[in-house]
Amino acid sequence: MIWAKYLKLFTKVGLAALVLGALSTSGNAQNAVQGKFTLPFETHWGGATLPAGDYTFVLPSVSYPYRLYIRGQATTAIIMAVGFDKKAASGHAQLNLVEIADAQNVQTLESPELGLTFNFATPTPKHLGRREARQKTTPATAPASQVSVNKTSIAVHAAGR
Repeated sequence: MIWAKYLKLFTKVGLAALVLGALSTSGNAQNAVQGKFTLPFETHWGGATLPAGDYTFVLPSVSYPYRLYIRGQATTAIIMAVGFDKKAASGHAQLNLVEIADAQNVQTLESPELGLTFNFATPTPKHLGRREARQKTTPATAPASQVSVNKTSIAVHAAGR
């Protein structure tokens, strides 16, 4: 009977210690990456449309699913990455945009602090009809600048971990 009382007491004290420990570590949690960037024009990122302006972002964790929390003057958004690469191609933090159907779309976010490049969903260009496609072909002698896709990079000022 005495052992039952001690067991109950020990269980209650242990549970209280676990709860206090969990609360204290969650209050000190740090974000994996946070930073800021400026969009000079309206940009589509995942399912969100961000107007031109200054933004801050937070990536709370480097575990799947990768969620970016973005805040701007007129908009807030939660954007999920569809994948990642274990490298940052440019060596500095940046957003890489691609123009699709006359709209800028975020394609990747390079984060050299984490050694990762996050990939985001972009719309697929609508395929032209058969007749139009033949008329719109680029001659084989065209310079590479006429054939390439219009891409833009925007500097990101990351605060790291």
